Amino acid sequence: MSYIPFTDEQKILANSVDLEEFLRMRGEKLERVGREHKLIYYDSSGKHDSITIHGSTWFDHKNQVGGGAIKFMQEFYDMDFQTAVQELLGQRVTPLSHSPPKAIAKEEKKEFKLPEVNANMHRVYAYLIKQRFIAPDIISYFAKQHTLYEDKEHHNAVFVGVDENGVPRQASKRSTSTFGNAFRITCEGSDTKYSFSHFGKSSRLYVFEAPIDMMSFLTLYPKDWQQHSYIAMNGVYENAVLTTLKNHSNLTEIVLCVDNDEGGIEAVDRLRDILNENGYPNVKRLAPKFKDWNEMLKAQNGVQPLPAVPHKRKEEYLRQIEELGYLKCRPDKLTSQIYATFKNGQYKYLAEYALAGSAFFMPKSERINSECQAFERLQHKLKSSYKPYTDKGKKAQKQRNLQECVQTVLKDFRRTARTHDQSVNTAKLLYQLADNAVRMSVEETLSVPVQEQTEDIQIVSEPEPCMEFG
Repeated sequence: MSYIPFTDEQKILANSVDLEEFLRMRGEKLERVGREHKLIYYDSSGKHDSITIHGSTWFDHKNQVGGGAIKFMQEFYDMDFQTAVQELLGQRVTPLSHSPPKAIAKEEKKEFKLPEVNANMHRVYAYLIKQRFIAPDIISYFAKQHTLYEDKEHHNAVFVGVDENGVPRQASKRSTSTFGNAFRITCEGSDTKYSFSHFGKSSRLYVFEAPIDMMSFLTLYPKDWQQHSYIAMNGVYENAVLTTLKNHSNLTEIVLCVDNDEGGIEAVDRLRDILNENGYPNVKRLAPKFKDWNEMLKAQNGVQPLPAVPHKRKEEYLRQIEELGYLKCRPDKLTSQIYATFKNGQYKYLAEYALAGSAFFMPKSERINSECQAFERLQHKLKSSYKPYTDKGKKAQKQRNLQECVQTVLKDFRRTARTHDQSVNTAKLLYQLADNAVRMSVEETLSVPVQEQTEDIQIVSEPEPCMEFG
């Protein structure tokens, strides 16, 4: 579309649009959670509710990204900046200085109240033993701790999270019915810093997505289980885990036992990064053979389990990195090679040229014995450092990211001589370009190609002077 010179006021106004109201007008489904709303949407992998919205701001708890209204439109509706601003302004632009102030409604925090306890746990025991194959002694243990019971109204299984003083702060309900759609829901007013758990005296904490996964694991591996600590996150959110580590100084070894599916695979890298940032470097992954730990338990009891679900994007990225071939770098040709492969959509060749260039500009001390070996070293680094939770943008956004990388590299190439530090920086820029090129190639492999207009980039005509470094 043609360029529209929006004023600063128009941009600010667009970015401050109330997303809650705007999304409802577009027919999106929102659910209130305290003072915020969750965006509920579905795709080929199922239901998603990790995005919370408050006024004009949003945050994706699963992917740890967020921002204002304009960025939301770019990320989730695949719009460019111009279209996003126009859409948010609704074609009618009111000067910001004349906009009436918006009243902020006070919302009361819901009081946390546990569901009423049933006189017995017959249905919960029957469901967990017969349908889920949980060991009776495991169920009894948590029942005696008053962190598992049956509610009176609907006979759901209620899993309770208590604080450091043993006071209930959080609860989730899981239906025990074998008919209709099963559900699990967090009780209103719950403090998500706490969750269903058990704490032992050892230094090890096992982390699960759901209470039934945790109890399934204990059934599978019952030996001395009470010595260790276990927590169910009720999803893949880190709040309860961080609170647990803060309140239990003996816990230094964390074992992530999340599901063996796309969400779980992404959660491992994301949680590991968060834990490392918070001073917990000893993080390991223990993956079930099938989709989750209850499926393992089902298989042990003769029931056909749901298989593990591979992460298609990660597997495709690793495959494409493995297939990159070394092309000897010709620095006098590198600009035209990068420009041509980018414009022609030859992302594999673009990645190969960029990675070979990165190997060329690496300091000699880091090249091992040759540029080819340096290339292989960088290739391995790309594979080992890839984290799918950081690779979530739409195709159009990845095209923009790649274009920015190309522009940055070509601008850097305008130097005809460079210092040691400048050469190191050039190597880093080319490495990032290779990564973004492969991500774009993966996106094309996994999705239907979408054309997006990109700006032309001026390049220096051949022949070019050979770049020097020292």
